[in-house]
Amino acid sequence: MRTTRLSLAVATATVTAGALALNSAAGATAFPPTPKQEVLAYLDSISGSHIVSGQHNKEPADQPGQYTQQVHDITGQWPGLWGGDLMFRAEDIANRQSVIDQALTEWENGSLVTLTWHACPPTGGTSCEFEGGVKSSISDEEFAEIVTEGTDLHQEWLSRLDAVVPYLRQLQDAGVPVLFRPFHEMNEAWNWWGDRPGSDGSSRLFQITHDHLAGTRGLDNLIWVWNVQDNPAGGWDAYYPGDDYVEVASLDVWYKDLPSEGDYQQLQAIAGEKPIALAEMGKVPAPWLLDSQTRWSYFMVWSEQLRDNNSNEEIQETYFHPRVFNQGEVHLP
Repeated sequence: MRTTRLSLAVATATVTAGALALNSAAGATAFPPTPKQEVLAYLDSISGSHIVSGQHNKEPADQPGQYTQQVHDITGQWPGLWGGDLMFRAEDIANRQSVIDQALTEWENGSLVTLTWHACPPTGGTSCEFEGGVKSSISDEEFAEIVTEGTDLHQEWLSRLDAVVPYLRQLQDAGVPVLFRPFHEMNEAWNWWGDRPGSDGSSRLFQITHDHLAGTRGLDNLIWVWNVQDNPAGGWDAYYPGDDYVEVASLDVWYKDLPSEGDYQQLQAIAGEKPIALAEMGKVPAPWLLDSQTRWSYFMVWSEQLRDNNSNEEIQETYFHPRVFNQGEVHLP
């Protein structure tokens, strides 16, 4: 687990001195315990002017900062947003504490925190593989049971939520707001929770999860991030849980390298005045995107895609763009 920031001197030789001077932080300042409303106010305040850089860190759970480290290796900067996952494989679920410890460290180092969850379906075991587990189908009847109070599958889902409560409560007790993104890409069919539009579909599962964690279990540090993928079929609003349940509206960009103007406009139409974000990307945002689609409040590059799908020069160009805020440049109210 990383506990200190390295000097900019370890940045790769391809980073020019001029680029380093453009956007380097004088030094990150630890965030104090903070109510989630201040993070939301911050995201709202930078809308139209700046965007927070972010990097996801996927499994294994015992390496919860490996891809964030790669950003630093390439740029000499730490991302302004750290992303992690509550995990699905047995060995990673058993090591969830490492993910929480990293989240605490990142917050203390001056980065915002986001968590997603590749949850296993409640029709099977409490752990699973991605293929055949997270990435699987359940019947309409099984899904209806999950979202119907009083049924066995509904109770099983609530017990799955209760299993992660002690971990999320550690972050609450430390005053760490979490941009929490459950049921991501709910307009897609690859996952067991998705491709179910309408009030009794994927959005209902989001509402149930919100009400249990925020209401019944009292987790008031979770910032509820709703998410769809840039599916060209559109109709994203059919998956929207409602303004009372969503605090940030986000888009995953996989059908194309970068979001189109139509994508940008469609998400804004759903979000209204709420912050919008690019929650998963394979490509780092190009300068033209940063300069033209200015309402995005943060972006998060997906794990191995950082190096697999971007050159060092592209990554550096994004991290040193004047609109981009990295660790040390994120200043909460």
